[in-house]
Amino acid sequence: MASRASATTQEVVREFVEPVLEGNLIEKTMEINGTIIQLQPLQSGEGRNGLWKKQDYILQTNEQYPKKICFNFWGDKIDQFNLQVGDNIKLSFDIESREFNGRWYTDVRGWKAEKEVSNAPAPEHYNAQGAMPPPPPPPAASDFPFGSPNDNGDNGNDLPF
Repeated sequence: MASRASATTQEVVREFVEPVLEGNLIEKTMEINGTIIQLQPLQSGEGRNGLWKKQDYILQTNEQYPKKICFNFWGDKIDQFNLQVGDNIKLSFDIESREFNGRWYTDVRGWKAEKEVSNAPAPEHYNAQGAMPPPPPPPAASDFPFGSPNDNGDNGNDLPF
């Protein structure tokens, strides 16, 4: 009977514990790659433990369907990493939630940022404030060989359309 219990324990370890250890799920570091597209205003104040400061950043992932993620650094890490709009980074972070007056708030709190050198240009469709620039002006009528696309078609050609 003891060997059956031992086999069962080994099966449990093989099925549940080993995948966790092999996948390093216990010590899994959360990381994401992307480009800083916006800096939020620096926030600071004084709490019971002294002065504090917090900087929020907007990161856009480098995927087929990019996602935007707001994360923050606290204290000395703001100056340590000195992130700017256009920086390509690998962000290491923790996710933390807290309850206040019956509502839950979640922070993506960065603890390390590694600037990556990339040949790919930074996304140009956002300016430094994170807003999209105005669209380019429409082409002039002289850019069309047979007149403007809004012409009524009476520009001297024999085409039926």
